Amino acid sequence: MTIEIGRFSEAPSPEAEETGAAAGEQQKSPELVYGSAEEFLREQLLPTYVRDVDGRAAKWCLEWYFHPEAVSRVEALWRAWEHLRLDGATGMSVWFKDHADHHMSVLLDPRGPFYKCDMQKHRDPEHLEPKKAPAGWFPDVRTIPTLKQEATG
Repeated sequence: MTIEIGRFSEAPSPEAEETGAAAGEQQKSPELVYGSAEEFLREQLLPTYVRDVDGRAAKWCLEWYFHPEAVSRVEALWRAWEHLRLDGATGMSVWFKDHADHHMSVLLDPRGPFYKCDMQKHRDPEHLEPKKAPAGWFPDVRTIPTLKQEATG
Protein backbone atom coordinates (compact mmCIF):
# COMPACT_ATOMS: atom_id res chain seq x y z
CA MET A 1 0.00 0.00 0.00
CA THR A 2 1.26 3.49 -0.78
CA ILE A 3 0.13 6.93 0.20
CA GLU A 4 -0.24 9.18 -2.82
CA ILE A 5 1.16 12.71 -2.55
CA GLY A 6 0.10 14.24 -5.82
CA ARG A 7 2.44 12.43 -8.17
CA PHE A 8 4.61 11.24 -5.27
CA SER A 9 4.34 8.14 -3.13
CA GLU A 10 5.51 7.28 0.36
CA ALA A 11 5.41 4.03 2.26
CA PRO A 12 2.84 4.15 5.07
CA SER A 13 3.77 3.92 8.72
CA PRO A 14 3.10 0.62 10.56
CA GLU A 15 0.41 2.39 12.62
CA ALA A 16 -1.41 3.45 9.45
CA GLU A 17 -1.27 -0.13 8.17
CA GLU A 18 -2.87 -1.47 11.36
CA THR A 19 -5.61 1.12 11.85
CA GLY A 20 -6.63 2.34 8.41
CA ALA A 21 -6.04 -0.75 6.30
CA ALA A 22 -7.81 -3.09 8.74
CA ALA A 23 -10.90 -0.91 8.73
CA GLY A 24 -10.70 -0.47 4.96
CA GLU A 25 -10.20 3.26 5.33
CA GLN A 26 -8.31 5.31 2.77
CA GLN A 27 -5.35 7.26 4.18
CA LYS A 28 -5.50 11.01 3.60
CA SER A 29 -2.58 12.11 1.44
CA PRO A 30 -0.31 14.82 2.80
CA GLU A 31 -1.06 18.08 1.03
CA LEU A 32 1.52 19.60 -1.26
CA VAL A 33 3.13 22.79 0.00
CA TYR A 34 3.53 24.14 -3.53
CA GLY A 35 1.05 23.71 -6.35
CA SER A 36 3.57 23.78 -9.19
CA ALA A 37 7.25 23.64 -10.00
CA GLU A 38 7.15 27.36 -10.80
CA GLU A 39 5.68 28.25 -7.42
CA PHE A 40 8.31 26.05 -5.74
CA LEU A 41 11.07 27.80 -7.72
CA ARG A 42 9.83 31.30 -6.85
CA GLU A 43 8.95 30.76 -3.21
CA GLN A 44 11.37 28.08 -1.97
CA LEU A 45 14.24 27.20 -4.28
CA LEU A 46 15.62 30.55 -5.47
CA PRO A 47 15.14 32.41 -2.17
CA THR A 48 16.96 29.57 -0.38
CA TYR A 49 19.61 28.67 -2.94
CA VAL A 50 21.29 32.05 -3.37
CA ARG A 51 24.31 32.33 -5.66
CA ASP A 52 26.17 35.14 -7.40
CA VAL A 53 25.04 34.80 -11.00
CA ASP A 54 27.66 36.83 -12.84
CA GLY A 55 27.55 35.07 -16.22
CA ARG A 56 31.10 33.76 -15.81
CA ALA A 57 30.95 31.36 -12.86
CA ALA A 58 27.17 30.96 -12.91
CA LYS A 59 24.40 31.62 -15.43
CA TRP A 60 20.63 31.82 -15.16
CA CYS A 61 17.87 32.69 -17.59
CA LEU A 62 14.97 34.80 -16.38
CA GLU A 63 12.80 32.87 -18.84
CA TRP A 64 14.00 29.49 -17.52
CA TYR A 65 10.69 27.87 -18.54
CA PHE A 66 11.74 28.01 -22.23
CA HIS A 67 14.52 25.52 -21.46
CA PRO A 68 13.17 21.94 -21.39
CA GLU A 69 16.12 20.66 -19.33
CA ALA A 70 15.62 23.38 -16.74
CA VAL A 71 11.90 22.65 -16.50
CA SER A 72 12.60 18.93 -15.99
CA ARG A 73 15.23 19.61 -13.34
CA VAL A 74 13.10 22.14 -11.43
CA GLU A 75 10.18 19.69 -11.56
CA ALA A 76 12.45 16.95 -10.19
CA LEU A 77 13.68 19.26 -7.42
CA TRP A 78 10.12 20.15 -6.48
CA ARG A 79 8.95 16.53 -6.39
CA ALA A 80 11.93 15.45 -4.30
CA TRP A 81 11.46 18.38 -1.91
CA GLU A 82 7.76 17.62 -1.40
CA HIS A 83 8.60 13.99 -0.62
CA LEU A 84 11.67 14.54 1.55
CA ARG A 85 10.17 17.37 3.60
CA LEU A 86 8.04 14.70 5.27
CA ASP A 87 11.18 13.13 6.76
CA GLY A 88 11.71 15.26 9.85
CA ALA A 89 15.10 13.74 10.60
CA THR A 90 17.36 13.95 7.54
CA GLY A 91 14.98 14.71 4.68
CA MET A 92 16.17 18.25 3.98
CA SER A 93 19.82 17.27 4.28
CA VAL A 94 19.26 14.47 1.78
CA TRP A 95 17.39 16.87 -0.50
CA PHE A 96 20.27 19.37 -0.51
CA LYS A 97 23.01 16.75 -0.86
CA ASP A 98 21.38 14.45 -3.40
CA HIS A 99 19.10 16.81 -5.29
CA ALA A 100 19.55 20.58 -4.94
CA ASP A 101 23.34 20.68 -5.02
CA HIS A 102 23.48 18.36 -8.00
CA HIS A 103 20.75 19.92 -10.14
CA MET A 104 21.56 23.53 -9.29
CA SER A 105 25.24 22.96 -10.16
CA VAL A 106 24.13 21.76 -13.58
CA LEU A 107 21.56 24.52 -14.06
CA LEU A 108 23.94 27.32 -13.03
CA ASP A 109 26.94 25.96 -14.90
CA PRO A 110 28.09 28.45 -17.59
CA ARG A 111 28.03 25.57 -20.08
CA GLY A 112 24.67 24.31 -18.78
CA PRO A 113 21.19 24.81 -20.24
CA PHE A 114 21.40 28.62 -20.03
CA TYR A 115 24.74 28.86 -21.86
CA LYS A 116 23.37 31.26 -24.52
CA CYS A 117 21.35 33.41 -22.10
CA ASP A 118 22.16 36.15 -19.65
CA MET A 119 20.19 37.90 -16.94
CA GLN A 120 18.81 40.38 -19.49
CA LYS A 121 17.92 38.25 -22.51
CA HIS A 122 16.69 34.75 -23.25
CA ARG A 123 18.10 33.04 -26.32
CA ASP A 124 16.55 29.82 -27.53
CA PRO A 125 18.75 26.80 -26.88
CA GLU A 126 20.00 24.70 -29.75
CA HIS A 127 18.56 21.22 -29.44
CA LEU A 128 20.59 18.16 -30.23
CA GLU A 129 19.28 16.48 -33.37
CA PRO A 130 20.16 12.80 -33.55
CA LYS A 131 20.20 10.78 -36.72
CA LYS A 132 17.76 7.88 -36.75
CA ALA A 133 19.53 4.59 -36.01
CA PRO A 134 19.44 1.86 -38.65
CA ALA A 135 16.31 -0.32 -38.57
CA GLY A 136 16.51 -3.11 -36.00
CA TRP A 137 19.21 -1.57 -33.80
CA PHE A 138 16.75 -0.53 -31.09
CA PRO A 139 13.71 -2.81 -31.20
CA ASP A 140 10.65 -1.75 -29.24
CA VAL A 141 10.91 -4.04 -26.20
CA ARG A 142 7.21 -3.54 -25.51
CA THR A 143 6.50 -5.72 -28.55
CA ILE A 144 8.79 -8.63 -27.57
CA PRO A 145 6.72 -11.02 -25.37
CA THR A 146 9.54 -12.41 -23.18
CA LEU A 147 11.08 -8.99 -22.53
CA LYS A 148 7.65 -7.47 -21.90
CA GLN A 149 6.96 -10.05 -19.16
CA GLU A 150 10.39 -9.55 -17.55
CA ALA A 151 9.95 -5.76 -17.51
CA THR A 152 6.56 -5.93 -15.80
CA GLY A 153 7.03 -9.09 -13.73
